[in-house]
Amino acid sequence: MKTQTLGIFGVLLFSSSISLAQVNNVNVNINADSTKSSPDTVHSVKVVHDTVKQVVPAPAPVAPAPAAAPEDKEPPFKSGEFGLRFMPTFSTFNLRNEKGDVVNGELTMSYGYGGFIGINSKHVGLQLELIYNQISQKYKDQSLERKVDINYVNIPLLLTLNTDKSKCVNFGVAVGPQMGINVGSRVTSSGNSEAGTVAATVALKQADVGLAYGAGFDFALNKMRTIKLNVGFRGVYGLVDISDNSKTKTTGSYYIIDRTNVETYSGYLGLSFVF
Repeated sequence: MKTQTLGIFGVLLFSSSISLAQVNNVNVNINADSTKSSPDTVHSVKVVHDTVKQVVPAPAPVAPAPAAAPEDKEPPFKSGEFGLRFMPTFSTFNLRNEKGDVVNGELTMSYGYGGFIGINSKHVGLQLELIYNQISQKYKDQSLERKVDINYVNIPLLLTLNTDKSKCVNFGVAVGPQMGINVGSRVTSSGNSEAGTVAATVALKQADVGLAYGAGFDFALNKMRTIKLNVGFRGVYGLVDISDNSKTKTTGSYYIIDRTNVETYSGYLGLSFVF
């Protein structure tokens, strides 16, 4: 009986040990599976994290600012200038008839031509001109109509004051002395001559001195402002008596010009070149 009891107890112990071993094995397997699944979970998170990084859009590229338009540069200033001019001219001077009375002449347009050369800063300049100019007057002497023409080569030396010679449009004034050289004169008559009419004689000094003055505009015609259109006014007031009554008169003649100073008023249109 005792032996049977021990046998039964042994069988029970063996069965218990097998059950415990199976339970432990199951736990180990569960733990092992849990351990294996952990790295997969981590990798899954990493993949999701990488996917999120790839979805984030890159910042849009900033468009470059448009290049600034180049500024127009002022052309270099040049001080030299020369030019040509056409000058319609009106003049006044005293005339006399054969009785010695002063006669009012009619304003008659004549013409002048010439050129100049100058040196300038932007606001002040010096200008030398050479102008051929014809001045004329008409008057009536009894039944005759007479016309007096005097030809001069004028040489003015002018101080010029300007708003700005470097600009597209410049306004300037000029003043200075003028020397005139008489290169010829004549008197012509038309109409019905009467018996006893005395011939008119023109007797003039060789030189004249006057004061020249004027104002005008310069307009640049090209981008470099080296070609300019000149438009303006010029006046001259004579400072000396141009008549020369010291010359011997012929019989039956008289001096048509006696004790007079010449005054002229001219417009001018010209073209100048800067260098």
